[in-house]
Amino acid sequence: MKRIFSGVALALLPVILFLCSCSRPKSPLDASTIILWEQEDAQVAPYIDSVLAAFKKLPENKAIRVVRTHYQTEDLRSQFQSASLAGVAPDLIMCPSDTAGLFAVSGFIRPVDGLIDASKYNKTVIQAITLDGKIWGVPVSNGNHLMLFFNRKYSKTAPKDTDELFKFCAAEAKAYKLDFCMAFDMGEPFWLMPWLAAFGGWPIDNKTPALDTPAMRSAINFYLDLKYNRKYAPPECDYNCMDSLFKEGKTAFIINGDWAISGYQQYFKKDLGLGLMPKVSSTGLWPAPMVSGKYFMISSGVKPEKLAVLQRFMEFYTNRDNQIRQFKELQRLPALAEAFRAPEITGAEIARVSMEQISKGRPMSMATEMRAIWDSARNYLGLATSRKLSVEDATRKMQENAAQKISEMNR
Repeated sequence: MKRIFSGVALALLPVILFLCSCSRPKSPLDASTIILWEQEDAQVAPYIDSVLAAFKKLPENKAIRVVRTHYQTEDLRSQFQSASLAGVAPDLIMCPSDTAGLFAVSGFIRPVDGLIDASKYNKTVIQAITLDGKIWGVPVSNGNHLMLFFNRKYSKTAPKDTDELFKFCAAEAKAYKLDFCMAFDMGEPFWLMPWLAAFGGWPIDNKTPALDTPAMRSAINFYLDLKYNRKYAPPECDYNCMDSLFKEGKTAFIINGDWAISGYQQYFKKDLGLGLMPKVSSTGLWPAPMVSGKYFMISSGVKPEKLAVLQRFMEFYTNRDNQIRQFKELQRLPALAEAFRAPEITGAEIARVSMEQISKGRPMSMATEMRAIWDSARNYLGLATSRKLSVEDATRKMQENAAQKISEMNR
């Protein structure tokens, strides 16, 4: 064990030296400087900076400085882990809830119970950040969920179910000579889980993987039917591929997250349509996308005397006015219940559709076991959908591998 730890320490040394020298301000600035790391898209940066500037303008905040650093999603996770181990973590990170479980059990973040009134937020967004009875983040937005986008040049409305979708694909899509009728990231299990729910399953039962099930086999066979039998979806297509197909007008429908609404609005303008993921006609069940949001998470290394400053900043960033402005500029639904019910939100068509999609979703589990489930599902989903492994073998190995990884995690 000593030799392994030494290897890890050596590997982290460049990161530690960099963080010590650059990312953490020296005293006395430290007490009045908030270090924030985030992983937002570039188009979100102007909004964040505008809120930071507004916070700074308040008389009581004149002495406070907020330093924002951007990372790619996976880089944020690994850098925050490394910085936490080195004792030089930022005060706050702003990211989705899927890594919060790992950060919580590793002791990298502290619960926010007592710092926020959970009753002020939408129930789903609090559920998605709750583990072992504690709340591990302050909600910034509600959603981070998948939904259906469509090009109104090809279809005026969203299909209500898969029968209606397939009817369009068999006729209109061919008439328009589209490359494909629909596209989504079939290699990423985040896109699989709503369909799994539409066939009666879910990937986790409490903290136990539920992958080798009839529902999972049906969901994967649904993929294979779309790709190889009907040829309505591209056989190999990742996120960038599906995004390009949609923007280039080569597919009528795409399944993407609410994070893409603002960008697609700017790109397609009046031709952008938004709808629910279609009900699976054979089961009568709606796809249930995972619902969470973006959150502020507080480093466990933050000194108690600094919590009041962080609390003031987070309350300002997520107040009613900023939550409404966040929707207007980024099309992200508020996490704050008061803002969620505001006429500026409820009166907007995009908000109405997004809210309805959320109502059919399920909270994303932040259990650490989900990391093993994601990794295992991703590996064997790829083997099944590329026909390198039978569906039955893929789901069996998916379950076995996830269970093994969880066992290793808990040793």
